[in-house]
Amino acid sequence: MTLLYTSDPARGRIWRGIFADEAIGFAEAGDAHDPASIRYLAAWNPSVELIATLPALEVLFSIGAGIDQFDMGRLPDHVRVVRMIEPGITQGMVEYATMAALMLHRNMIDHGIAQREGRWAPIKLVPASERRIGVMGLGNLGQAVLGALRPFGFALSGWSRSRHAVEGVDCFAGAAEMPAFLTGCDILICLLPLTDDTRGILCRETLTQLPQSAALINVGRGGHLVEQDLLSLLDDGRISGAVLDVFDPEPLPAGHAFWAHPRIVMTPHVASMTRADSAARALIANIRRHEAGAAMDGEVARSRGY
Repeated sequence: MTLLYTSDPARGRIWRGIFADEAIGFAEAGDAHDPASIRYLAAWNPSVELIATLPALEVLFSIGAGIDQFDMGRLPDHVRVVRMIEPGITQGMVEYATMAALMLHRNMIDHGIAQREGRWAPIKLVPASERRIGVMGLGNLGQAVLGALRPFGFALSGWSRSRHAVEGVDCFAGAAEMPAFLTGCDILICLLPLTDDTRGILCRETLTQLPQSAALINVGRGGHLVEQDLLSLLDDGRISGAVLDVFDPEPLPAGHAFWAHPRIVMTPHVASMTRADSAARALIANIRRHEAGAAMDGEVARSRGY
């Protein structure tokens, strides 16, 4: 069994050593290899032409947590698709989402504006127990974020397409329950996968169902957000602030309104990153599962897109 890797060469050097230790064949795009021997492909966005040269390909592994970069309609039907689930991605997202939520909870956007304007402007502290944080997306990352926020004492809610039960979290499911979820969220965190159903989900219709002066954290994908709707709601004071790590397109173009908006905190898609060593071991574990006929962690239902 051989895996073809087509991404960052620095990560590839680490992976090569780990795969050698596990006695699993490993090749990079520049290596001499027999395309007919490649059963596994690890890539960010492989070309249709590349996939066409791999007649024995069985599994396409994403090197990131998402798979929306793949054109599913152009992948052979028999190729299984697996997103990356590994401790480095989860830990990074937990750190970032917790940081952003606490920053919004403690009014740091307002304090930053006051500092730049030279104003001494104390804001009354609201206890965490009187603030509700809602997470859209209750997969591995969403549940990990909620678990990290729970010790602070926040009231917690979660929403997803399908029904989940998460300890200490009020869970909602499906379109019919979204209004009830949104109306209670003082801080909304988007961790949804990007699909046809979720594209543009952070729009005026949904964001105006949040309480007055609620705040937004988007660490899903840029395509979830209708940018002009957010800008309008920020300027009207309906939404108090936003922390954004993902955009469409990326990099965000020069001159875009987000760059200079006083109520937006931006980061360049760095909330979470695949860690080379733990990612290689997670991928190897999935290959072992596949070889044994067991279910792989992170396998995508192609009909749903996640």
